[in-house]
Amino acid sequence: MTSRAFARETDSARSRVSTQHRIEGLDLLRGVAILLVLIRHSWPEAVGGGGIVGVVIFFTLSGYLITGLLVADLRQYGKVRYGRFYRNRAIRLIPALVFLLIGFIIVEGILDVSGTRGSVVRSVLVSLTYTMNIPGFDHGSANLSHLWTLANEEQFYLIWPLILAVGIRFRRMRIVIALASGGLILWLVATVLSTSDRIDRAYDHPAIWTIAMVIGAAAQLGQASIDRHLRGRRATIGAMVGGAGLAALALVPGAKESVVFYLVGGALIGALTVLVIWKLRVIPTVTAVWKPLLGLGVISYAAYLWNYPITWWLRDAGVDAWAPLAVVLTIVAATVSWFAVERPMNAWKRHLDARARLRNLDPVLAGSTAR
Repeated sequence: MTSRAFARETDSARSRVSTQHRIEGLDLLRGVAILLVLIRHSWPEAVGGGGIVGVVIFFTLSGYLITGLLVADLRQYGKVRYGRFYRNRAIRLIPALVFLLIGFIIVEGILDVSGTRGSVVRSVLVSLTYTMNIPGFDHGSANLSHLWTLANEEQFYLIWPLILAVGIRFRRMRIVIALASGGLILWLVATVLSTSDRIDRAYDHPAIWTIAMVIGAAAQLGQASIDRHLRGRRATIGAMVGGAGLAALALVPGAKESVVFYLVGGALIGALTVLVIWKLRVIPTVTAVWKPLLGLGVISYAAYLWNYPITWWLRDAGVDAWAPLAVVLTIVAATVSWFAVERPMNAWKRHLDARARLRNLDPVLAGSTAR
């Protein structure tokens, strides 16, 4: 290749990189998910199953997007570039978590607002090792117990690329999905049966909601087939059905204490979320009326990190109007996290990827919008 041709290629690559952007339709879905979580934490009687629905929406979307990244690697290179994959996951997730933990150390380690100073070190270690969802040992402060969801996702990131590589390598992806789903269902049933006397103990168990990630992953792998059935008006109707179903499940009273909800909730929410994803994934921008919810979706990761501890810190401090204040302070903390930590780290990640593309003339991968 001549130097002039190489220059044209690099200019084209830079152009493609500069036009990458988040899919606002999916950020809108993130906004809905985190709004349900915020409402559940501040007004639990308003949305009985809202917290579960919000979390499982995130799980489904994560399975869908992460599988897109992995498949792009496998199809182009014949393997997952594990170094790049885990580097980008770490850049995306860990800095905001560390920012939260610094706040946690200040509030509970120094100010001791919740009276849990003695468990701060254990809490931080459990959080950083993504083991909050593993039963059978002391996790530290309950104010960080919501980080079981991050543990679920990180463990999925460790196992799923290997399973996916095997399925694609031997061209038996349907069998792999079926086996993974079957194994999860058996594990789920066994977990529910063993905790049926106090089903709420199973809430943060890794077996319960992970099926939604597999459903999201299966949707990514089966896009061509789904597209044949969900096009145009059908996609719109599907999204309406999915949205209505999710809203109904969010209003189920006592969902966290329902054995039936634990048995079928993850799969049902995952399937309904896929219906919504199929419409929103082709909406690059949303109208002005949705911008507040869109903004909430952009900062949803940090909002999830901060909301639960903020809620408990205000309650432990005896603040009367803690419920609305928790939402306000969550949005403030998440906004600070986004601008001070997440956005700069995302820019660095894009810089590393762009530099690799320009060096290797790699095409831009379509999964750059992953959470």
